[in-house]
Amino acid sequence: MSFNLDMKTIFISLVFGHIFTVILINAYRKHTVPDRSVNAFFLSKLIQAIAWALLIVRGVVPELLSIVLANTLLFVGAALETSALLMLQQVFSKRLKRLYLIGTVICIAGFALIYGLGVSEGARIVYASVATAMFLFYPVYYMTTDRAASTLKRLMGILYGIVALSLLLRAGAAIQLGDQVGLFTQGMYQSFSFIALYLIMILGNTGYVLLSKEQADAELLRIASYDEMTGVLNRRTFMVESRNMIHQLAMRQSQVSFILFDVDSYKTINDTYGHFTGDRVLQDMTDRLKERLSELTGERYIFGRYGGDEFAVLLPDVDEAKAGGIAEQLRLTVANSDSHVLPVPYTISLGVVSVQAQRNIQMNTLYELSDHALYNAKRAGKNQVAIYNQEQAEAAL
Repeated sequence: MSFNLDMKTIFISLVFGHIFTVILINAYRKHTVPDRSVNAFFLSKLIQAIAWALLIVRGVVPELLSIVLANTLLFVGAALETSALLMLQQVFSKRLKRLYLIGTVICIAGFALIYGLGVSEGARIVYASVATAMFLFYPVYYMTTDRAASTLKRLMGILYGIVALSLLLRAGAAIQLGDQVGLFTQGMYQSFSFIALYLIMILGNTGYVLLSKEQADAELLRIASYDEMTGVLNRRTFMVESRNMIHQLAMRQSQVSFILFDVDSYKTINDTYGHFTGDRVLQDMTDRLKERLSELTGERYIFGRYGGDEFAVLLPDVDEAKAGGIAEQLRLTVANSDSHVLPVPYTISLGVVSVQAQRNIQMNTLYELSDHALYNAKRAGKNQVAIYNQEQAEAAL
């Protein structure tokens, strides 16, 4: 049984695979805001299609076109495709961009040099395989080691790692067997190479689309869950996450605390300095309090905006005494801040309620009790912390 595959048929399938991808991306780009990642991926597919088309006519056109130019385009295409992958994940820094640019130039110049020296095809295969694998090293490292990586991203990292390994194995085989592993030498190695090339194209095209979809879904979820101006949870998401947390705490018969606070004399700030300054006050406040809450609770808190200048914090496994101490630390964080970017100092008042977690606790009840405590803090002169009595609070639930 023969496993030999027709060279031109495989190359044509690669050309059309990349062209169809280019057509689909072009149709998509007409209705979206220009994106660096999509543009780089589009260009990589176009360049790769031209490269494989040049290889189809090898023997018909001069070798400078079918070998040197074709491999040059493949290097550029690989660099752009992996760059697009990194741009999509927002890790393509200026330093990495510079390294990729230098690496691409070195790959192209090196290949042209060894071709000009008249070295064997086996040596060119070794060089091209190692050079192409080089572009995959950082994407593989990042996608497989990123702690926040999704299952899809980690799987793609592993698959790209297999691709890089196969390229290095091909280089090793070329060292041992020379021209026998060339794409234009019929045999088992040629067939395996063609199958690998086709699978790599499918991995690159499908993987990029799926990662793009995953990124878009994550962004939509972020927009739907967070307050755009301050970066904390919006009211709906805060209430959902708080309910879920309370249910978990109820199973452990643990305590939960709810802190409600707002900016003292916020309307006066808006009326005197304008809404732009008022917005900056809220942004400055939430930035400071998020950092302080992380220090005080070890990231164990839920922080959300209820509306206007009113914010809430849910503290799991925190009793009344500890909640009062945390609230006081938050008050001091704002009161003692020395912001040079704001034209006005500001303070906050906080109302605290702590109860035994129960499954039937209503978020509106916790809000009303803490709001009553907040009212007492305002009445006491503002820039205060007031605590609603726990026994009375649990009786009201």
